Amino acid sequence: MKYKEINPSHNLQNEIHSYWELTGDTSSNHWERIFPDGCPGLIMNLGDTCSTDDGAVKMEHGKTYVVGAMTTFKESYINEHTHLIGVCLKPSAFASFFSYCSLSEIKNNTVLFDKNLSFDRDHFFKDNHTNYLNQFFTDRKNNKAARLSSVIDDIQVSRGLITIDELSKQNGISIRQLERLFNSFIGLTPKEYTNIIRLQYALNLIASQKEHTSLLDIAFECGYYDHSHLTNAVKRHTGYLPSEL
Repeated sequence: MKYKEINPSHNLQNEIHSYWELTGDTSSNHWERIFPDGCPGLIMNLGDTCSTDDGAVKMEHGKTYVVGAMTTFKESYINEHTHLIGVCLKPSAFASFFSYCSLSEIKNNTVLFDKNLSFDRDHFFKDNHTNYLNQFFTDRKNNKAARLSSVIDDIQVSRGLITIDELSKQNGISIRQLERLFNSFIGLTPKEYTNIIRLQYALNLIASQKEHTSLLDIAFECGYYDHSHLTNAVKRHTGYLPSEL
């Protein structure tokens, strides 16, 4: 399996994390596990039919799919005929390009995208697909989701350790309104999103931990009560124990 990421053009970097491409090879016949990161995305399938969402969804050749923000892991089956092009959007950026639905409706799901909003398959074969995607999103860009940008920044700077009450006060938004904005623009509740950001920080620490750094120390640094609290969170969101990562 080959996987690569490409940065979007400068004018899109506030809304898009990256474009990515995944291609299978003769050694690829396995389920690939994806961990939650709080971000929605889009996928164009340029290969054979690809099973995702643990086999519940079949992505067909030439079609575009929208992937809702995840609260737990999912798996996709990769083989030698797999060829996927994807876009990892920043948390609230979906509404900066599309008027589709409240993203809470597609949380944890992969859904066939409306044809009139989808990518044009032919451009991926005849053009540089990075240039095509840059133009595709530049043409659709608006500022609908700008109001949440400072809230998301606060969560990421705190590594998910900020309370919802603190978020509300710092940004002058009521908790009830914050809930509505998150459900509509991100698809998760504020609490679900902060938990995912906290987990991502913990996973990075676990992956880079030195021998003298205990799991208990990581748990405390990331705001978990103890070793067991962290272990349960990792298992729930990734399907693995910390020792299996």
